[in-house]
Amino acid sequence: MKQKISLLSLSILVILMLTACSGTTSLAVKQSTDLTGQAAQVQSVAAAVPVRSAAATATLAAPVTLSSGGLSAYESALEEIYTRVNPSVVNIRVVQQQSGLSSGSQSSPSFGLPGNPGNSGQQYSQGLGSGFIWDTLGHIVTNNHVVDGASKIEVMFADGTIVPAELVGADPDSDLAVIKVDVAAEQLTPVQVADSTQVKVGQIAIAIGNPFGLENTMTVGIVSALGRSLPAGTTSSSGSSYSIPDIIQTDAPINPGNSGGVLVNGQGQLIGVTAAIESPVQASVGIGLVIPSSLVQRVVPELIKAGKYEHSYLGVTIATLTPDMATAMKLDAAQRGALIVEIASGGPAEKAGLQGSSDQITVDGQQVPVGGDVITAIDGQPVKSKEDLIAYLAEQTAVGQKVALTILRGGSEQSIDATLAARPAQQAVQQTQPSSNTGAGAWLGISAQPMVPEIAKAMGLPESQTGVLIQQVESGSPADQAGLQGGYKPITINGQRILVGGDVITAIDGQTVTSMSDLRAFLSTAQAGQQVTLDILRDGQSQKLTVTLAERASPMP
Repeated sequence: MKQKISLLSLSILVILMLTACSGTTSLAVKQSTDLTGQAAQVQSVAAAVPVRSAAATATLAAPVTLSSGGLSAYESALEEIYTRVNPSVVNIRVVQQQSGLSSGSQSSPSFGLPGNPGNSGQQYSQGLGSGFIWDTLGHIVTNNHVVDGASKIEVMFADGTIVPAELVGADPDSDLAVIKVDVAAEQLTPVQVADSTQVKVGQIAIAIGNPFGLENTMTVGIVSALGRSLPAGTTSSSGSSYSIPDIIQTDAPINPGNSGGVLVNGQGQLIGVTAAIESPVQASVGIGLVIPSSLVQRVVPELIKAGKYEHSYLGVTIATLTPDMATAMKLDAAQRGALIVEIASGGPAEKAGLQGSSDQITVDGQQVPVGGDVITAIDGQPVKSKEDLIAYLAEQTAVGQKVALTILRGGSEQSIDATLAARPAQQAVQQTQPSSNTGAGAWLGISAQPMVPEIAKAMGLPESQTGVLIQQVESGSPADQAGLQGGYKPITINGQRILVGGDVITAIDGQTVTSMSDLRAFLSTAQAGQQVTLDILRDGQSQKLTVTLAERASPMP
């Protein structure tokens, strides 16, 4: 069998070699997978090829015609696109002091800055990225992660000219930045920008940049998918993370160093900025992620004008509602929408009265939130996933704009208006998981945090208030069955992200609870099936709840 396959492969190769110089290549491909014939039969096909006998043709299926004229036109088109676009693409070299430039995660936007420590022992590091000329005033667009933290920026043009550049403005939330060079206008060739909202899957996609520092590199593929999202890479002061919507996916090879370069269409017009790859090996495996030109056109002019861009902000952490989550919330399993997981303290959502999730369920071994409002539409536009909401806020709204939200609360549809604010500035925030209060004996089923003055103040309580603040309630647990409520408004205290707004346990069976140790000590001696009375504070009001403890379950992750 191996011999037959080898001979068949050889015969096809002979066909290709003998017809490569003709005006039209007629290559017939056999449709059947039957390889049971003898080697002599295969050899007879190869022998018949030079004279293109009718017998040889009859053994093959209908031909697929490749026009050399069409191939030539395709090559000429690519050559023309490269000639026209390449002068607009630049190589960016950055130097950063006292901090190494990381090559980043394979799926992170920072993949485009391969670490290059330079001279060993020095306190400088350097990296390479790409960019493109925006206008004849010297403005150049690149990724924020390419120039973030740079103490020195150099730009090399396609003709080899190297000039210094300075940062004009940056927006971490869209991973875009603008730098400027002092170069004569006649030396600058701005890119032509297309409308990325008109891009379709399957259309040609051409990337030009500087992968691995190899300047003026062009790769070709197609648009593989639309509507992806990409983490912005940093966290807000409230502890929330943001996403870049409407990301274009392409299989055009993109590698470290391409960051900030261009992805153009078949007309050589910009449809996006190459920003990230999804890869287990930090090199192209055919999944490149590109910031759409529609976002670029909104952000870049503001960066040039004001040095920053203000994103509209609702102040929610959301998740796409899944069938399991919908069922747990007693909704139709087919219901879709964006589930509000958390609400930022003081944000538009809180002011509008939206509610976050306070319960959790276990799905495939993972804890997922349930119980919050489900956004099903915004300004009459359907919301079937979190990406729908993120994209609408990014593309269709502005700071100060009022939006109409259609929500499901307790299975009933409501309409709530919210006035959008400016998104808070981002900063690096250390997140820690609150301690679980499950003891060694009976199980209550909560994750909690001891009260401190900062938490009490954030909840409108006296700073001297003591107790244990419930962070999360595990679905189906004794706490859940008793109606205890977890937090849903994230705040950051001393670098720790904490959910406030939940119940505060102040006593259990008359014993004062002032710390996690008090709660653990009680539970460690309690028995499954034992009924206990909890004194709690809910919205500043004292209440008593009876809870029947159960056998200890595994702590929440």
